[in-house]
Amino acid sequence: MGKSRNFKIYFAAVVALITFFVYCAALQNDFVQLDDDSYVFDNPHIRALNGKFFWWAFFSFYSSNWHPLTWISHALDYAVWGLNPAGHHLTNIMLHGINTFLVVLLIFRLIDAFKNSMGRNDLFPFLDEKGILIVAGTAGLLFGLHPLHVESVAWISERKDLLCALFYLLSIIMYIKFIVGAGKKVNQQSLFARLFKKYYLFSFCFFILALLSKPMAVSLPVVLLIVDWYPMSRVGSLKTSRVILYEKLPFILLGLASSVVTIFAQHAGGSLSSIKAIPLGTRLLVAGRSLIVYLIKIVYPHNLVPFYPYPYILEVSLSHVEYFAPILILIGITAACIFMMKKQKLWLSAWSYYVVTLAPVIGIMQVGGQSMADRYLYLPSFGPFLIAGVLIAWLYAWLSKAVKWSTVIKITSIVVACIAIAFMSYLTVRQIGIWKNSFIILNYILEKEPGRDPRVYFHRGRAYEKIGKFDNAIEDYNRAIDLNLSYYPAYFMRGMAFEKTGRLNDAIEDYSRAIALNPSYYEAYNNRGMLYKKLGQRDKAIEDLVKAIALNPSFDENAYFNLGYTYAEAGLYDSAILKFDQVITIDPAYTDAYANRAIVYAIIGQRERALDDFNKVIELKPGEAVNYFNRGNFYMTTGRKELAIADFQKACSLGDQISCRALH
Repeated sequence: MGKSRNFKIYFAAVVALITFFVYCAALQNDFVQLDDDSYVFDNPHIRALNGKFFWWAFFSFYSSNWHPLTWISHALDYAVWGLNPAGHHLTNIMLHGINTFLVVLLIFRLIDAFKNSMGRNDLFPFLDEKGILIVAGTAGLLFGLHPLHVESVAWISERKDLLCALFYLLSIIMYIKFIVGAGKKVNQQSLFARLFKKYYLFSFCFFILALLSKPMAVSLPVVLLIVDWYPMSRVGSLKTSRVILYEKLPFILLGLASSVVTIFAQHAGGSLSSIKAIPLGTRLLVAGRSLIVYLIKIVYPHNLVPFYPYPYILEVSLSHVEYFAPILILIGITAACIFMMKKQKLWLSAWSYYVVTLAPVIGIMQVGGQSMADRYLYLPSFGPFLIAGVLIAWLYAWLSKAVKWSTVIKITSIVVACIAIAFMSYLTVRQIGIWKNSFIILNYILEKEPGRDPRVYFHRGRAYEKIGKFDNAIEDYNRAIDLNLSYYPAYFMRGMAFEKTGRLNDAIEDYSRAIALNPSYYEAYNNRGMLYKKLGQRDKAIEDLVKAIALNPSFDENAYFNLGYTYAEAGLYDSAILKFDQVITIDPAYTDAYANRAIVYAIIGQRERALDDFNKVIELKPGEAVNYFNRGNFYMTTGRKELAIADFQKACSLGDQISCRALH
């Protein structure tokens, strides 16, 4: 038994290593302007692992999501790698390799559990040791190398898929161990006793971690019920069914709580579409079509696009064959699985798993403008891949019996397997190349889905802006606005591009349009306020900056500092000090707040407080010449010439020419 268990671990490790090495191609990729900005390279919140960060990770709905464990993983990556994309990609690749390892182990456990629960193997006589390896190897390699999974691995922002899958798979494995150890005694043990079994608690804890990574894990309680039904065969009588359902109550309640939080997060970010915008009938038809299209993409992974735009509502109808045919196929597959249930439950179990795991992202609760996404298949694909493994094992066993020359079958099988692995690896590496950088991926989307969604032009505009090509950026923002006149983020970003090119009046006009379309757009108020400040219109600047903070009191400390600085320029010193106080409360190391508060204290004659702040600035940043120069000026105005000279000398030694001249 020990040798067999070790061999299975080594076998799973080999499949995982093959996956890891194929995906190493992603180490050459950069960040992309599709969420990687808000998740990593433009995200100020992940720059420090402190109490403030953890509070933000657990209690904010940043980027319309609530997945604190995902934020923690990105912060850890930033602590180790900074903004080197190779390090962030390496973490994703390692997680995918571990998930592939777990998939192979899970299949071994499911088959062992099936054999133990049935006590015989009449239904699958081909599942001998060799057949089991074929099932696990085929499903594992498909999971690891299928190009459909590139989006979840090569896209750094989709770390949440990988983390969620890691804990999801671990939870199922622990649950199977719990069943093997105690599940057969459903009627002999009290429910309370079973809920405190070690592996049950492990399973529940991993479920919590999966939810903290991505709310798509809410499907797990239903998946565990499917496992109870088949292959574990725990569902026998009404009494046992009731007890098994009670076992899942902690999972169900936690899943419901996570769903509520997720709905709040998506609603707060404006990502949730209303029933009025997309009727329920339309959603059901699109969902039915997506279930079948996903299966087609598993079999024939062609034209894999990171964004599949939602169809025009008027085109969605049962009278159209592209919606009528998938519904018929869905009904046919479900009916066939139910019909075969008496002889073999595997088909209905795998089909149920596929549908249930896709349900949270199939579009009944429509989020965003996509109808489907390759990344949504990361966990659901396990069901079809398992079926593929079973069919390959059956085919190999049938050929071995039908053909006399078993050696020929073995050699042919090895050659075919190597060709299949090489072909899938080629497709995957090619798909990884599409994620090379922002321009390659965005141009690819526009080539496949031209003129369908303003966000693609919007993101390419941001990519152009990052490299200083403001005219190209403005052109793309114009295209985004042409596609959707109400797309307020494009006005906001075009306003920023106008501001950087000196077209200040155009910038103010675009910020105002963004605010008109979204009156709670606090970033637009902040930017317009700062622009008013630059133009000397302080009253308007203060009004906008106050509004920005009122709309989002948790706005970053820069917003409070900007308002404090504007108050100081306007001579509203008490208000300025109050805002600088708030900045320092948020970030005790914000040196500019101390420096400006010191100047205000000096102006209003509170010299001791001013000196305390000047000293604090130097304590925080002892290597910056300007800090010594400012304190030297303060000493000069208060008649302490010797101390002023000492500070000017220090600033001069640090290379500040103004301080050098001040010494004379």
